[in-house]
Amino acid sequence: MIYTVTLNPNLDRTLTVPEIIDNEVLRATQVQLDWGGKGLNVSRALKALGGESIVLGFCGGATGAVLTDGLHALGIPTRFIPIANETRTCTVIAEAGSERHIKVNEPGPTTSPDEQAALIKLVAETALPGDYWTLNGSLPPGVPAGFYAGLIELIRSHAARVCLDTSGEALKLGCAACPFLVKPNRAEAAAATGITIRSAADAQRAADVFLQQGVQWVALSLGEEGLLLAARGESAWAKPPKVTIQGPTGAGDALLAGLLWAFEQSLPVEEVARWGVACGTATAMLPGTGVGSRSEVEEIFKLTRVETFRRNVSTYASGTSLPEK
Repeated sequence: MIYTVTLNPNLDRTLTVPEIIDNEVLRATQVQLDWGGKGLNVSRALKALGGESIVLGFCGGATGAVLTDGLHALGIPTRFIPIANETRTCTVIAEAGSERHIKVNEPGPTTSPDEQAALIKLVAETALPGDYWTLNGSLPPGVPAGFYAGLIELIRSHAARVCLDTSGEALKLGCAACPFLVKPNRAEAAAATGITIRSAADAQRAADVFLQQGVQWVALSLGEEGLLLAARGESAWAKPPKVTIQGPTGAGDALLAGLLWAFEQSLPVEEVARWGVACGTATAMLPGTGVGSRSEVEEIFKLTRVETFRRNVSTYASGTSLPEK
């Protein structure tokens, strides 16, 4: 089974306007609601591929009820920990016919120590050998920066694989717990490693910094330049075809879904990378926070180019720290 953990889920509200104009009253021509949060996006993309997953996390209030009902209507089961405070709403104002958009994310509800302990207990009772887990997105107020690291250690103790997709201090501390995979984008990798990524060599050097922590796989997403999927002895660079981007929101989450789906099928590294890029690209071609269908992903998969190469890397120091800024 694949479990997606989203500690700070949200209701995504997308308002489409004819034009984004400063200091004017804008009138929406279309309103779209989606069940958001990075792990929820992963689950929706997995569902589109024909895969199954279970959503875990915190959820509260009327917004949380709408979110839960929406996921169940999609056929995605949930095991949310109920919280006293209201789940957040994130708003996107999108300009019709262009890539221009404004996204405003609420910080999210504060969670109590008891609510956090309940989630840890649920994870401990659920994790089984061979399962895949994803820990996704920002930490809500009140959750310590090392929370993901603790979950990684807990899940690994049950012989399950953990994928981490976050940023900042939570990413740094999480890497020290040696997850199966991390999925930074260009900016997140640069912030964590101190390496500005302008070339393939820069990307590989940044990936090596993560691998030196004991991470097994690094999925470094680089937008239209594709994906570097790197392990200690091999890497693959997958590049998507030229497409028209309509809604980049959630594309990285769909990419992670494609990787998970392919890893679960025990596919070779080049196909894992291609599925990831195909899922991310198909989602980016859609407006709002929609995810690409299986047929749309398969079409992009056929057009995605991939290069694999062996790497002469002999030693990695497991458990060392990412560099201080």
